[in-house]
Amino acid sequence: MSKYILRLDDACEKMDIEKWDRMEQLLDKYGVKPLVGVIPHCEDPMMDNYPIDSNFWSKVNNWISKDWSIAMHGYNHVYSTECGGINPINKRSEFAGEPLEVQKEKIRKGISIMREHGINPKTFFAPSHTFDRNTLLALKAESDINIISDTIANDVYYQDDFQFVPQQSGRVRKLPFKVVTFCYHPNMMQENDFLILECFLEKNSDSFIEFPIEKNCRKFNFYDFLIKKMYFLRR
Repeated sequence: MSKYILRLDDACEKMDIEKWDRMEQLLDKYGVKPLVGVIPHCEDPMMDNYPIDSNFWSKVNNWISKDWSIAMHGYNHVYSTECGGINPINKRSEFAGEPLEVQKEKIRKGISIMREHGINPKTFFAPSHTFDRNTLLALKAESDINIISDTIANDVYYQDDFQFVPQQSGRVRKLPFKVVTFCYHPNMMQENDFLILECFLEKNSDSFIEFPIEKNCRKFNFYDFLIKKMYFLRR
């Protein structure tokens, strides 16, 4: 039976507060504790549609008090390259293709902001899922992060001194994998998205696990390779 993780992207000082509050109430109702990606210094113009939430960092610390897990979701969420890196879900990136020193500076600045607010993340995922080897080197040099929420695989695996927790779907559904991460963007969700999510949670809440999960030293294997190959062929 699959184990599920719910991941929420794009939490920042400028976000759709009403939708995030609705998501929080929904997850509390079913006892699901998500992984939340926080953008430390959001400069993405798409977020300018929302007012600054002066209580944002207090909200993040409240999530932590409820055993929600907090990840660093890039630095400013602004795409600077057209590179897909080692997880080419998209052909745009804040990190992949950038020189190591540029990436180290972004990680350093992002971590500094989060630590100023009492948060020392152990998990990272990049905007648009795109990162490269330099991203991993930058994370090692500038942070305590050792978990990546991304890549396509059947189960959690250990590689390059990082624990990779695969992320395979942007919506809840049954998938034939051991660990499945569903990635949601509350800012962009519509009414039907909430309804479908609640229906799934109502039936499957017991299958959701907390993040981070127990460390796994399993290596990326041939079955993972086939899943990854099929995924990108279909895209």
